[in-house]
Amino acid sequence: MSPIFVRPVREQLEHDRLIRYLQARYRRKFETGINVGDEQAVPVKIGAGTFFPDLVLTDGKKLAGLVEVETGESVNNLEAMAQWAHFSRARVPFHLYVPVQGFDAARRLAAANHAKIAEIWTYRAAMDGFDLVRMFHDGAAAPLVSERITRPKAPPVTAKPAPPAPVKPAVVAKPVPAAKPAPAAKPATPAPVKIAKKPLVKAAPKAAAPVKKPAKPAKAVKKAAKPAKAKGRSR
Repeated sequence: MSPIFVRPVREQLEHDRLIRYLQARYRRKFETGINVGDEQAVPVKIGAGTFFPDLVLTDGKKLAGLVEVETGESVNNLEAMAQWAHFSRARVPFHLYVPVQGFDAARRLAAANHAKIAEIWTYRAAMDGFDLVRMFHDGAAAPLVSERITRPKAPPVTAKPAPPAPVKPAVVAKPVPAAKPAPAAKPATPAPVKIAKKPLVKAAPKAAAPVKKPAKPAKAVKKAAKPAKAKGRSR
């Protein structure tokens, strides 16, 4: 607990529960000491002063990081000036946990007090623990000691050799096909001889033979004699 601020009981219980929750998470990589409530079990010397952060992360005998948990009431200028500014000078990453609604205020207070915070996390109580979200990460801040040790080094970047220029296949001249023999000249067809047509000479029509008039038949025998008149009249 901060020596300059007394939290309400409800907030203090949530604060201590979150410290133990984080202790279990950080214990996977570090040796984790905690200062819960009024306990001052794990001191840290920074400059000429001695402080008691909520969580102290160590890697063997070497300090690896500091973690401070704030509640809604403790996100204020006095806390930032008395705690955050000193923790950020410890030459190890400093992680700050604040309620969701206190994130914007924490950013402003850190900037106003020149507190260099490596990461700012927001938390919200849940049924099985807490919902934690990392809202800010300073890329220029040094990573935690364990992360520097276990993180595999990236292989040196070597310039990739330029791919060989594709060799173009030699152009083989295509064989020129033998010239086809010229087709034998066809014998010239003799020009048809035009025979001048002589005009047909029509034979002069022969003079028609004079038509002989049929001979007149001989005069008929004189009419037969008229029958003799019957003699006397019939009685």
